[in-house]
Amino acid sequence: MSSFSPALVRPVLVDRVLPRSLAVDAALVVAGAALTAGLAQLTVPMWPVPMTGQTFGVLLVGTVLGPLRGALSMALYLAVGVLGLPVFAGGASGSLFALTSGGYVVGFVVAAALVGGLARRAWDRRVVGTVVSFLAGTAVMYAFGLPWLAAVLGRLGPSVWHGALGYDSLAAAVWGAGFVPFLAGDLVKAVAAGLLLPLAWRGATRLRG
Repeated sequence: MSSFSPALVRPVLVDRVLPRSLAVDAALVVAGAALTAGLAQLTVPMWPVPMTGQTFGVLLVGTVLGPLRGALSMALYLAVGVLGLPVFAGGASGSLFALTSGGYVVGFVVAAALVGGLARRAWDRRVVGTVVSFLAGTAVMYAFGLPWLAAVLGRLGPSVWHGALGYDSLAAAVWGAGFVPFLAGDLVKAVAAGLLLPLAWRGATRLRG
């Protein structure tokens, strides 16, 4: 039987504690976007990519809400930021093309859908599954964010990636400024989720019982 069999698709965490309805789903989508916006303001000022808590919010929202609601929540977050609300890191807003980290924001939508899909298959009910799920979602964000960062820094030229950032090549600048500084934090977030989400499942199961 395929691992994508409907028989293996299970409720996500929020479905264990809240009833399903259009109004509830809409409220959860908005709440997920708001949570991500709030965590985006927990910022360590860095350039070209700031260090924030929003990536944890993205993965948590996707896992708890599931693939569709998680992706819609991140799409809403992206949309309201582009429309001018200061929800991006450090209170930024407006066109993603004006942000060196714009690619990561685009990746939020896909990452939330991925971890939500894995949660539908009960990956978030065990420590190892949750950690792997969060790391997979993080990899998706880098898959969108790093090429975007390379394009922006390449357009700005050596005066930025060499003169300002001190790297000898564009590739070194992208790797050193857009990936390496975040590895330890990404691992901590994944492990924290691996410890917390299975506990949340146990609590929700007892509450339901």
